Amino acid sequence: MSSFGQSHSFYLFAMRNGKKKLGYGKTPEDALAVLRMRLSDEEMREILTDEFERIDQRKLQDVTPLLG
Repeated sequence: MSSFGQSHSFYLFAMRNGKKKLGYGKTPEDALAVLRMRLSDEEMREILTDEFERIDQRKLQDVTPLLG
């Protein structure tokens, strides 16, 4: 079955250094799983997994300066 019918969202996770990390998935947990595939263990330890917000695609440019 295709995943195109399922809604995906962008999630902005807080990091220990004050920056934010952008993830994409059906749920925050799914977005973290995608980030785990892309990032090293050290980079993942910087992410505060319980501090996140869901953002709309049209607001991506607004959060670009926050990304780290």
